[in-house]
Amino acid sequence: MYEAYFKVFIFFIMTKEFFDVLLTSSKNVGAGIATVGLVGAGAGVGIVFCGLMIAYGRNPSLKNELFGYAVLGFALSEATGLFALMMAFLILFS
Repeated sequence: MYEAYFKVFIFFIMTKEFFDVLLTSSKNVGAGIATVGLVGAGAGVGIVFCGLMIAYGRNPSLKNELFGYAVLGFALSEATGLFALMMAFLILFS
């Protein structure tokens, strides 16, 4: 009784349109999950500049040296976010 329904269901699933929709939706979900790494980059930048303000408040005479370290920390934490964004684009457009 159910064999006819099963055959129609298998025929519907095995079409090219179904696989195209499945691939597109999987890419969108994967790219969305890959952008979660951008949250860490934002938190890292906030922590770096929070540390800069605290250090500058404790010792204002080291302003230029502290700012150099803060820019280095900003660049390193932002690089991780760019890697996550690059992975999202690779997933989405490959």
